[in-house]
Parts: sequence; C-alpha cells; structure tokens
Amino acid sequence: MEGPGYSQAVDLHQIKYFLAVVDHNGINAAAAVLDVAQPTVSQAIQGLERELGVPLFHRIGRGVVLTSAGHSLVGPARRILRDVVAAEGSLVDAAGRPRGRLDVFAMAALSADPVARLVGAFRREFPKVSIRIGDLRDETAAASLIREGHCEIVVCHLPAMDCAGLAVRELGVQEYWLVLPPGSAPLSDSLPDPLPLAELPDLPQVTVPRGSSLAVGEIEQAVAAAGRAIRPSVVVEHREARLPFVLAGVGATFLERSMAEAAAARGAVVRSLEPRISRAYGLVYDPAALSPAGRAFVGVAEASCP
Repeated sequence: MEGPGYSQAVDLHQIKYFLAVVDHNGINAAAAVLDVAQPTVSQAIQGLERELGVPLFHRIGRGVVLTSAGHSLVGPARRILRDVVAAEGSLVDAAGRPRGRLDVFAMAALSADPVARLVGAFRREFPKVSIRIGDLRDETAAASLIREGHCEIVVCHLPAMDCAGLAVRELGVQEYWLVLPPGSAPLSDSLPDPLPLAELPDLPQVTVPRGSSLAVGEIEQAVAAAGRAIRPSVVVEHREARLPFVLAGVGATFLERSMAEAAAARGAVVRSLEPRISRAYGLVYDPAALSPAGRAFVGVAEASCP
C-alpha cells in the first residue's frame, strides 16, 4: 500500500489486531485473546493509523471507541482476513484432497454433539485441514457471520433467520430434558420418567436471559402451554454456567439431552419430558463461497447425519 504519508505497507498483523480490538471491546482484552503484550497491540493500531492517515479509535479513559473511519474499515478488514483464510482452505494436496484451514462457528449447546462428532469424522478423512471453532452466542447472527466473512459454515438451531441466498442443511433434532440438583429426593422419587410438563415441579430455575436463544423461547412456550411457569432463581449470561449452578443446588434447569446425560453421571437427577421439547439443528453456509475444505465438511456432515 503506497501513498502520501505511508512509510510501510499495512500488514495482516495490523488488520488482525485491529479487528481483535473491535471484537473484544478494548486493547487489553484483545491482547489477552491474542496472547501478546498490550503494547504490541497498541503499537500495531498506532502504526495502522499512521499508514492510513486517519484515527481509527477515540481514546476515552482506558477504553477505545471506533471513529467513523474505523467503522468504515471493519468490513474491508474482515474481507481481507476472510480472503486469507479462504486461500488457505482452497489448497489441495497432490491427490486433490483439501488442506489448510476451515472456520466454523457453532452454538455451545451443539459443540459436544454434533460438532465434536463431525469434526472427528472430518479430521479422520482430511487430516491436513485444521478447523477453528468459533463461539456462536447469538443465533440470529448466523447469516451475518457468513456474509461478513467471519467463517464459512455455522452450526445452529433451525430455522435460521435472514438466510436468503444461503444454504440451510438440517442435520438432526436436539431434545431438552429437565435437570434437578443432586439430592433432590424425595421429590425426584415421585417424578415419572418421562415427566409430563403439566406435572413440572414448582422449583426455582437456573435460566439464561430471554431472547438469548430461540430454544429458550420454545421451552417457555411449551411450559406455559402445559399450565406451568418457570420461576427463575438465577439468570446467567453464559449457558455453560447453568450446569455448575444446578450441581451446586441453586435450582433446576432445562438442558440438551447430551448435556443432561452428562449431568446425570455427576449426580444430577434428570427426566425426559412429555410432550418432548425439541429443536432442529443444522448447517448454514454460502454454497458459492465454500472452499474445498468447506465443501468436504458439508459432505461429511451430510453423510454422518442423513
């Protein structure tokens, strides 16, 4: 990159550090995620600003806020890094088998199953491809993550929103069970399995914020339709925190079946539900933009989850 005021080319590290500051809301958090010293990130940002001749962040106390120029750079910066990753994923070996890197975003609730199972099957067949699994915290953002170049494939609950022009491939259905704290007897002894939702015990619940997941709303609707209510005792931002709170005796919760079965192995009391509460899950991707590695992953997923 050349021009007045440019002393050197803008490099990928500067772009990577810039986006890390944007995505993690600060230089210190970006440095921690990147596992580099805070001055390294600060110097990279300052160098990028010198090269471009404009400030990218307003410095407010110890924090930073994007300037209008910074906002304008976010989209092109993501495309630059996406193109680099896509180039890595477009590589093939002498036998025509994919190699390089593939970026996938997935809901935490789907990471244990099916994502871990799919990645295992994929890596056995294509060991020269490394996979980066990003954390999908907002399922409504699945389509934008693909369009903005964060990843090639998203694994999420269906139906996915705003997916015009994208492919959606259903892989299976995830069922939700009730999980009660260890030592819930004698109450738990009286609960049938499966447990009719109309007989849901009036226990405090460990919940996540409303609107944080499509599945949360579906569970609430099913419980309300059975004439029962969810009475929160603790609301946690991170879904992964629900099980530790249940195991600590804070309250009951609804978990995906695989997580509920794992909780039972740790002493929790679990019950399947009648009627079942379930939600389909699958892949979202742009067929026209898939790398060879991405196409191979979709193929493995379709073969594993017919």
